[in-house]
Amino acid sequence: MNPGDRSRNTSTSILTKFTRASAPFISTFLLVHLSAPLLANVGGSSLSSNAMLLGREYYQTPFGEKYLLLTPLAIHVASGLAHRLLTPSSKQPRKATSTLSLAAYSALIFVPIHFFTHRLAPTNTSPPIFAVGPAELDYEFVKTGLSRFPWCSWALYAGLVVSVVVHAVEGVNILCTTWFGTTRLSSRIRKLVAGAAAVPVMLGLWTLSREPLMALSSTVERYAACLTTLWVYRV
Repeated sequence: MNPGDRSRNTSTSILTKFTRASAPFISTFLLVHLSAPLLANVGGSSLSSNAMLLGREYYQTPFGEKYLLLTPLAIHVASGLAHRLLTPSSKQPRKATSTLSLAAYSALIFVPIHFFTHRLAPTNTSPPIFAVGPAELDYEFVKTGLSRFPWCSWALYAGLVVSVVVHAVEGVNILCTTWFGTTRLSSRIRKLVAGAAAVPVMLGLWTLSREPLMALSSTVERYAACLTTLWVYRV
């Protein structure tokens, strides 16, 4: 093995460790974050909002957002992409068209959109948004999107949920095999697990969409303004 190959192998090995070490942080966030729409199936938007407010104590504090969510997410994405670029196609552990990879690429589209519209846009202090504060930003925001922009909201939520859940299931399967020596699940079982996780979340969103809007009309307009800051909601 020439020095170049040895250096590349060392780099990809380190990148793999970074990718896998950051995964549990992201998985924990997903469990916390997706529990809110899931709970809408039993308690509607009230229970979802309460669950979200509790979840924010984990992922939206100054420490939690920076070190338990954004940093692990950045490490996971950067190390995964770098590993793909540095590894020759003949030595790739899996194809770029594998379920894990396709779900990851899809998530790279849906996650930034969701983060921008649901986290960054509401902090805009300019009119007509006037900085929607954390106390105002509950599941009435989600209901507004589903009511005012149904096609766009359903497409974006479905794409987001499916891509992150499928990627998580595929990734957990690999991690369990690597770390604990468990038998890798078949493709059919993995699809069933992903469906069992994604469908209840989508049903929770459907439950929310059936509720009337309870926010003040002025607040609804501010919610809508947050969403329309992104061009996809103006199409």
